[in-house]
Amino acid sequence: MLNWSEMAVVGRIARAHGIRGQVIVDPETDFPEERFRPGAEVFVERNGVAEPLRITAVRFHRQRPIIGIDGVATMNDAETFAGRELRVPRDRLAALPAETFYRHDLVGCAVVTTDGRAVGTVAAVEGTLGGSRLVVDGTHGEVLIPLAAGICTAIDVGAKRIVVDAPDGLLDLNVRSA
Repeated sequence: MLNWSEMAVVGRIARAHGIRGQVIVDPETDFPEERFRPGAEVFVERNGVAEPLRITAVRFHRQRPIIGIDGVATMNDAETFAGRELRVPRDRLAALPAETFYRHDLVGCAVVTTDGRAVGTVAAVEGTLGGSRLVVDGTHGEVLIPLAAGICTAIDVGAKRIVVDAPDGLLDLNVRSA
């Protein structure tokens, strides 16, 4: 049995599309063409159980996949999936090149400055491949830190630790009160 909390998020169903049971997906993967293809399997959570969904058809509109799901034939059926996350087991994720990371690998990492001062813990990663930022739960509120090599100087997902060399004022400037 699959553990939902240990699966990787690859998208979220935005809403039903059309009358034939298709849904629009907001992808949360850098490989949408590979992940959302006919025959691929993704999972949703229903009643505390990871339920498999088989993708039967796909087309892209404005970089968002519109997918058909096996057994979902009407707009009413499709509407029951609106807002649900799509996940896959982590062992089904593609290997990444060196110095690149999956978002879920960064969530939970402790963030410290180069002089060892604790900043907080990564709660989320926002943005796209071209411009992402860490959302850090800090002691004085939420801190936004650009995920850039010049700022995030060391990332060790095994040790769950990120070292940042933030420009003066960045950590204070980006604090968002809880």
